[in-house]
Amino acid sequence: MMNRLKTLCATLFALAASAVATAHITGPVDYVSTLVGTESKYSLSTGNTYPVIALPWGMNFWVPQTGKNGDGWTYTYAADKIRGFKQTHQPSPWINDYGVFSILPETGRPVWDENKRASWFSHKAETATPYYYRTYLADYDVVTEIAPTERAAAFRFTFPETDSAFVVVDAYHHGSYVRVIPGERKIIGYTTFNHGGVPANFRNYFVIVFDKPFTYTATVNRDAICRGVLETANDHAGAIIGFATRRGEVVNARVASSFISAEQAEANLHEVGDRSLEQVRDAGRQRWNEVLGRIEVRDGNLDHLRTFYSCLYRSVLFPRAFYEMVDGRPMHYSPYNGQVLPGYMYTDTGFWDTFRSLFPLLNLVYPSVNQRIQQGLANAYRESGFLPEWASPGHRGCMVGNNSASVVADAFVKGVRTDDAETLWQAVVHGTQAVHPQVKSTGRLGYEYYNKLGYVPYDVKINENVARTLEYAYDDWCIYQLGKALGKPEKELRVYARRAMNYRNVFDPETRLMRGRLQNGKFQSPFNPLKWGDAFTEGNSWHYTWSVFHDPQGLIDLMGGNDSFNQMMDSVFILPPVFDDSYYGGVIHEIREMQIMNMGNYAHGNQPIQHMLYLYNYSGQPWKAQLRIRQVMNRFYTPNPDGYCGDEDNGQTSAWYVFSALGFYPVCPASNQYVLGTPYFDQVTLHLENGRSVSISARGNGDNAPYIQQMLVDGQPYTHNYIDHSTLLRGARIDYTLGDRPNYSRGTARDDAPYSFSRERQGRK
Repeated sequence: MMNRLKTLCATLFALAASAVATAHITGPVDYVSTLVGTESKYSLSTGNTYPVIALPWGMNFWVPQTGKNGDGWTYTYAADKIRGFKQTHQPSPWINDYGVFSILPETGRPVWDENKRASWFSHKAETATPYYYRTYLADYDVVTEIAPTERAAAFRFTFPETDSAFVVVDAYHHGSYVRVIPGERKIIGYTTFNHGGVPANFRNYFVIVFDKPFTYTATVNRDAICRGVLETANDHAGAIIGFATRRGEVVNARVASSFISAEQAEANLHEVGDRSLEQVRDAGRQRWNEVLGRIEVRDGNLDHLRTFYSCLYRSVLFPRAFYEMVDGRPMHYSPYNGQVLPGYMYTDTGFWDTFRSLFPLLNLVYPSVNQRIQQGLANAYRESGFLPEWASPGHRGCMVGNNSASVVADAFVKGVRTDDAETLWQAVVHGTQAVHPQVKSTGRLGYEYYNKLGYVPYDVKINENVARTLEYAYDDWCIYQLGKALGKPEKELRVYARRAMNYRNVFDPETRLMRGRLQNGKFQSPFNPLKWGDAFTEGNSWHYTWSVFHDPQGLIDLMGGNDSFNQMMDSVFILPPVFDDSYYGGVIHEIREMQIMNMGNYAHGNQPIQHMLYLYNYSGQPWKAQLRIRQVMNRFYTPNPDGYCGDEDNGQTSAWYVFSALGFYPVCPASNQYVLGTPYFDQVTLHLENGRSVSISARGNGDNAPYIQQMLVDGQPYTHNYIDHSTLLRGARIDYTLGDRPNYSRGTARDDAPYSFSRERQGRK
């Protein structure tokens, strides 16, 4: 009796504590921590993120800037000083930023030097949400607040009593312009700051309007503060304006920018209009709750909810809008040809990362957004002759593959269609036989060899050749699927079906791994499957061998059947985290992130292997997928500043978590199937755009109970290891029973395996 009483008391205490912890939660955005992933550095990434203050897919983001001007690590959790509040368009520290300017309040005297003006701050005096940011600048006794719209923002500065209150506007280096207009309490200007991917006429025009007259005006010309000078254009321009303030006096500023023109920047300012910061903040909060609320999660573990919605927040930031509304119509400055043209444009994403799960997430939950993105891709092709592979804002030289084909095909196959379908078809076909003249990662580098030999050779001075071969083969399959959906003649499609099997040409039967191959057909020698880079992209052969998204059965057959395949997959986790870093000449952060996670040679912090856990579903051992996925979710993701296990990468690593928490994952985008894992939450409801809902429940769920004992779909027993996109779109009820022991009989039949191209070619599913 006493033990029962103790248990009851403990339960009641836990419930009370949970109620207290969640009392402030009134919408899904309240679970979001924008600081997840910010405790990063060059040598070790725990996300390489920054606390984005923005609306979903917004054109402009804002961020408190702790790093130096031009530093890719714009905000790091360990920093203790803020240099400014920066309008940013940075997709990653490796790609860096463009279209940048910053704002910083000061007191005492006007200071321009970014090191000297930086103020101490504390996370304890910081409020960081997607729709509102607040912090205290201790050196100036000033509170700064920010609330964003898509292309503008409301700022508020609370000053102490002083006759020397200032606001510094830094238009950054590489060429900039500012003009102070005291009669209108306004600063206008432009910045040309970029790291590539822009035409010669690139400018980001900005306008800042204050609600208090200026008592001090100055511009900055190459570090010299020129008091009374109202206009300057130089390599690094800036402006400083000042006020006399009472203690607690509030100065408001409305800020907007445009890539089109100074006039359009003024027009974009109307997004704030005459609304107060609170009104802008509340509207932003409502928008975030609408977007995040499309996936409704119920669970007793607060940290799991925080992690999930923080990941979902990251999943709906990129690609960002790069268009503006002119007279009610979408217009964009083209980062490809420098013209202002009608239509949508999106940017700041790398398809090598995001084709895997970020874009499939958009197709399932936010298809109308991806429909606009697809229109933007068609515009990019019309304006540059290529689909982007890495865009920021135009073509950037980064990563490998031709995965725009996957992004286009997955959308079309899943019903996300536009009037540009024929243009997009021409674009993906063109990409198979061309490479951008300046940006070698756009198109297909080595296509001449690939189209002739069936692989990119190891000995033709094209790096990462096996990775390219594997990705080109999958991309050819995507083109084949797109062509079938468009009704293209079989004669036209035959070449892509044939090339889709090219992955076999770099499979070495001796090692049962993918291996570099010479022009003469011989495999490279010596061969170290633990060597990172070289023939592979940010990984080794053990990571890339599984990159046969469209034909796992074909890979199983090459390895000698299910038993051999499973043994090889098991080996990834049995191997210690040993590596060969000789290609890079040192340990890159992706290697270190694999090494420290205590999961063998599994490298979840980088994309090539992220789908691999799900492949046990193809080889008759789905329970291993269920166990490993649960281990990764519990160990590799948290809601803390060090919450990722590597680069977050524009939503990809986050979208992996979102899908995996739902209990399924798009191993092969464009296949119309999701491969089962194990549900993470007790109850999930997907609210689809078509008005229907998907309900997912998991009875018996727990950290130590990842194994599917039984699965019902709409009340009927279900044994397959996949679920169709069409089933979800119709609205479905999926009920799981989970347990702490594997069910060795469920999902083991051959017909339970998900799609493989080899089986399709043989006339099977």
